[in-house]
Amino acid sequence: MDKQIRTASVRWIKGLQFDGISGSGHHVTLDTSIENGGFNEGASPMEMVLIALAGCTAFDVADILRKKREPLEGLEVKVNAVRGDEHPRVYTDIEIVYAVRGKKMSREAVEHAIELSETKYCSVSAMLGKTAKIKTRYEIL
Repeated sequence: MDKQIRTASVRWIKGLQFDGISGSGHHVTLDTSIENGGFNEGASPMEMVLIALAGCTAFDVADILRKKREPLEGLEVKVNAVRGDEHPRVYTDIEIVYAVRGKKMSREAVEHAIELSETKYCSVSAMLGKTAKIKTRYEIL
């Protein structure tokens, strides 16, 4: 098995603000609230984890529905999460809400796409599932 090494780095900007750089050269600003010593000009690292989860499963679901030739016209994935009280304050409960839009979308196809993402493809979900209870729900618009 070929093990691909992924890279990422952060560079300090000011306060608790950093420029995050992916191995492929993309930039994202990481920051925290003013109350916590930041400038509130970017997502916090823990918010980025939730964005990564939403993005990971959205990629999966959209790709699976496309391959099933479903008439996908829109997809929004929202993530709600609760962190533990004790440090390191990991996420303990996560809810993923899918809003799928398309004329004559098959409910079975949507359910199957979400299930495949949850159980087979989404590596972010698999990692977070080690510490958090993850629930999902969906609606077809």
